[in-house]
Amino acid sequence: MAAKRRLLDSRRSSPSEDEPIDLNSQVSGSIGPIVVALVGAVVVLALAVLWLLRQVSGLRSRLLSLTRGEDGDLSDVLGSHLERVYELGREVDRLGTRTGRLESGAIRAFQRVGLVRFNPFEDTGGNQSFALALLDAEGNGWVLSSLHARTGTRVYAKAIRGGRSDGALSEEETAAIKQATA
Repeated sequence: MAAKRRLLDSRRSSPSEDEPIDLNSQVSGSIGPIVVALVGAVVVLALAVLWLLRQVSGLRSRLLSLTRGEDGDLSDVLGSHLERVYELGREVDRLGTRTGRLESGAIRAFQRVGLVRFNPFEDTGGNQSFALALLDAEGNGWVLSSLHARTGTRVYAKAIRGGRSDGALSEEETAAIKQATA
């Protein structure tokens, strides 16, 4: 039974049962510093809890902005967003292909227009005759000329390559081409 009663000082060979351990006398001398240390630890822990709450709140708001308020697992929401990004990338590729085809075809489309109205004959009133130049980006196209007289109207078309014609051009046709290429 003596072996079972050894509590604090096990080095003693025969402890006396009458000697009680007085913890109050051991702690009472340093109770002030212990209380100050514990209060300091509580303050530090309270500040740490406040900091952690702020961090969690920030993470929650960032999570809501990432998921845009959608419910569900974050990996599911981000997976759906990632699939949408891939879909948009495929759509951009398709639009790039279409744009390339349109741009290559647009070079051959009429982009430049010049119109000159004039009166070729003294006996007609007003500028009812005209020269219309229709050219593409490379200066290819044609000039359409209409000469209006009292007896009738005549229409002429001349091919244009690189801003020049193989045939002779009137002043008005040349002015229409210059207007189209300006």
